[in-house]
Amino acid sequence: MAEMAEMAEPPLCDSLVTETSRLQHETVEACRPWLARATEDGLPPLARAKHIAYLKACLGLLPAPYVLADASRPWLLYWALTALYLLGEDVSMYADRVMSTVRPMQNPDGGFGGGHGQISHGAASYAVVLSLITVGGEEAVRMIDRRQLWRWLGQLKQADGGFCLSVGGEEDVRGAYCAMVIISLLALPLALPEHAPAWRRPGDTFVTGLPEYLSRCQTFEGGISGSPETEAHGAYAFCALACLSIIGDPADLFHRFLDLPALIAWLSARQNAPEGGFAGRTNKLVDGCYSHWVGGCWPLVEAALPPSGREGDPADLFSREGLVRYILSCCQAERGGLRDKPTKRPDTYHSCYVLAGLSAAQHRCHLAVRSAPEADDDDDRHLPDAFRWTVVPAPAEDSRSSDQLAPLHPVFVIPPSAVDRVRRYFAGGSTAMGRGSGRRRMAMR
Repeated sequence: MAEMAEMAEPPLCDSLVTETSRLQHETVEACRPWLARATEDGLPPLARAKHIAYLKACLGLLPAPYVLADASRPWLLYWALTALYLLGEDVSMYADRVMSTVRPMQNPDGGFGGGHGQISHGAASYAVVLSLITVGGEEAVRMIDRRQLWRWLGQLKQADGGFCLSVGGEEDVRGAYCAMVIISLLALPLALPEHAPAWRRPGDTFVTGLPEYLSRCQTFEGGISGSPETEAHGAYAFCALACLSIIGDPADLFHRFLDLPALIAWLSARQNAPEGGFAGRTNKLVDGCYSHWVGGCWPLVEAALPPSGREGDPADLFSREGLVRYILSCCQAERGGLRDKPTKRPDTYHSCYVLAGLSAAQHRCHLAVRSAPEADDDDDRHLPDAFRWTVVPAPAEDSRSSDQLAPLHPVFVIPPSAVDRVRRYFAGGSTAMGRGSGRRRMAMR
């Protein structure tokens, strides 16, 4: 940490002053006092109680300006609930409130809108499903009309392998990731509905052409863009990597469909010095939310690499210490909540993803060796690779137990225990969601 503090400037500074370089200099200057203070007095502690109070307030009545975020209601729920869970709060107490809030958002034709009376959207549906699974309870899962959701997702699947986010809406890797998360967690049939626009022949599935589509999104820089031939972006990289990790084993698919060395080089270049946090794109500023969007890529990438570090783990490909230092020093608002950088205000979005990045830096994710192929008596056998992850604390020097956060599933970004519960529920096992009596299947029509 002392070595990082001695880095007064980034190692390379161009003498040509541009708007980009000016903003970068201003950001470094804004962060420098906070980083220097941490070096002199030690890292500030995680202000857990303040952050919890801030997030609980965000789940209550919001001020009038929030009407602009009406279409983001599911996200406001997911961000606050996930952040509270990470801070050690029991979020199951919110189950009834979550269900009453999202029930009017479910449309008869399938999927959830951002609010009552709004059209179904992939991102809103993703946030609703994750929120319901996070708060737990059989009733929360049973309220989802899975059959209509499956049919609606069929309308989003495209002939080129990708997914739109809404019927007639934009197509990008967010749509693919949101759709595959929903399909895998809710054990929806993989077979594509015959009425789906992308259906061509028997045997077509939601996965058909998807790895190839994601491959076409890798850019000349090595990063991954939202759609082919656009700019590489850290959040799109996470969506693409997580999507491939749902489809199959990263050790296989990452090498088959991506230039992995080029991607690692691009991701590595996103950690800024001297701040220690991540930026989302080339020549962009550090932003606390990329603690997750870029920081969350590393566990997935490491699962595709051979062991080389201590205890069989791959060697760290990013500075965990630098990221923790940036988060604790620069991203904590004095009155609670977490923020992009010292010059910004806190919000639930940054609170969620800054804490998710801190959790990722505090933990290691392991992908269990795949056992013999799972036998099933049905064609809707389900994507087992995304459910083979375990998350354990990462050894760290000078770490404080009071700063430790709960773990997150590296693919689904919800509590690992919630992933296990919903997986067992749809397998018909005994869980906190209730005891099943056989696998809960859907007839495909």
